[in-house]
Amino acid sequence: MQTSKTESYIDEQRLFWFRINRPEKRNAIDYDVMNDLEHALGEAQANPLVRAFIITGAGEQSFCSGGDLSVFHSLYTKEDAYAMLSRMGAILYKLMTLPLPTYALINGTAIGGGCEIASACDQRWAMPHARMGFVQGDLGITTGWGGASMLFEKVPSPQALQMLNSANIYTAVEAERLGFIQKVLEKSEVGSMVVESLVESSAVLRSYKQALITKWEQTNLKERMLAEIEQCAYLWEQDEHHMAVARFLQSKKK
Repeated sequence: MQTSKTESYIDEQRLFWFRINRPEKRNAIDYDVMNDLEHALGEAQANPLVRAFIITGAGEQSFCSGGDLSVFHSLYTKEDAYAMLSRMGAILYKLMTLPLPTYALINGTAIGGGCEIASACDQRWAMPHARMGFVQGDLGITTGWGGASMLFEKVPSPQALQMLNSANIYTAVEAERLGFIQKVLEKSEVGSMVVESLVESSAVLRSYKQALITKWEQTNLKERMLAEIEQCAYLWEQDEHHMAVARFLQSKKK
């Protein structure tokens, strides 16, 4: 499937690829991309032959720069923010609990919500030039799509807190040392390395993933993500956030 902002397909190795195709916007997320991602996740889950789901960005500069501030800056109140945040949070919960292996192929910059998307995936593989960071704190908010709750499931707490509290941007090698990235690799290696990391049987792959999903259901991951999203919505309507966004948008005009 291809729309004006995304493309998705199943390759000959039965890998489902989803690519955000907004390089002029640094592959930022808007409502159309949300809808396309949700649709792609449904397609991948419904097809029993699919062995894995891979999400990446178009071009070589950006994986995903998070939410499109040119679209979302008009959301001013806690209620307005919560409607958007909870929508994307629900989609990322579907990605997190997709019953097959998932990979974030970080082909460039991943900041803010881009790192939240990556956190929802089982594996995060990055190109050597990639840069990534949870920069939400510099905008006066926390992770808004459930990213912190997902990150704590994937990375040891001290390292996860370091990434969240500092709002620093890390190189691929630095992120690998923190445990956020599992592989730093060249683009030509991607398809073959994914295949090499998987058995042939999609039924086996789904069974193992379901065991992990069961653990997350028992530890109330969904409820923890929703509580995190509510906290972000509260911070969203504060002056600190709106002033930070205004400064950021103004800097982009220079």
